Amino acid sequence: MLSYLHYVASCFFKSLRKRGYHHIRFYLRELLNLMHLFNSSLTVPQNNGRPAWWFVFRRHHLLVRWQEKGQATIPHVADLAELAQLTAVRQQYLGQFGQEDCHTAELDESVEPPAGYEFVGLRQLFHQLDPDLFRIAGRAVQMVAWDRDHQFCGRCATPTEMATDRAKVCPACGLRAYPRLAPAVIMAVTKEDKLLLAHGVRHPGQMFSVLAGFVEPGETLEETVAREVQEEVGLAVRDIRYFGSEPWPFPNSLMVGFTAVCESGSIVLNEEIQSADWFTAAEICSGKIVTPPASISIAGKLIEAFVESYKL
Repeated sequence: MLSYLHYVASCFFKSLRKRGYHHIRFYLRELLNLMHLFNSSLTVPQNNGRPAWWFVFRRHHLLVRWQEKGQATIPHVADLAELAQLTAVRQQYLGQFGQEDCHTAELDESVEPPAGYEFVGLRQLFHQLDPDLFRIAGRAVQMVAWDRDHQFCGRCATPTEMATDRAKVCPACGLRAYPRLAPAVIMAVTKEDKLLLAHGVRHPGQMFSVLAGFVEPGETLEETVAREVQEEVGLAVRDIRYFGSEPWPFPNSLMVGFTAVCESGSIVLNEEIQSADWFTAAEICSGKIVTPPASISIAGKLIEAFVESYKL
């Protein structure tokens, strides 16, 4: 934890020197996140009878209980069986959030939720679930999917076993399968005092956001930024700089954020982009377009950083 604290602090002060004060908010958020640190662990604790957080899934839907003002919470019990005698098909120990243990469990698809609970997709819980619990839920749903999808070896079909690290190993041929992670880049491209925002064919309503795309084998992250911008809107970019990263469990991505400057070209849309244009900070703040909120995504944080840079 201390090494990560030193890293974030170092990035914070480097950012002040190199990029200006509009990155302050991002790194302060990272420092504050350390106050609610989740510690991943494979060491299953002894049953001490203390309540733990249970991230219980039926396929990709999380078991939640609704509270006042539309807020949701998850089971906080010592044992899953306390909830209407629920029995997990598979379960894993995730680690500790603060001083409390965290478990994930997968239920059979035929199981009905206990009284007062329901199964809800994670996307519907963006603003309804505590942000720290939401982030752990994003980790948990990926662990559940990985465990479910790697019951047998992909090479020889032998039933797999849990390894001493977070991996499945085949006892026959030795093939190891780790949780799947698909790295993707997301970038804020600027031109003078304007930010490039696009409306993708999959974006809801009038939602505009920054560009993003998956990393291909053999690419550096910076090469992916340049390729994706060229492919999606026909622009060449320069001064590609790291901004920050964020896990994104839809379904199993790691979003790595960058900023870049448009070097040349005119906007030419590919089939994934419905429309794209350059927007000033004032236009973004005017409500003319809808953008992702910074509270739930790195896309929103990139846009917020651009807007803040023109408020100073």
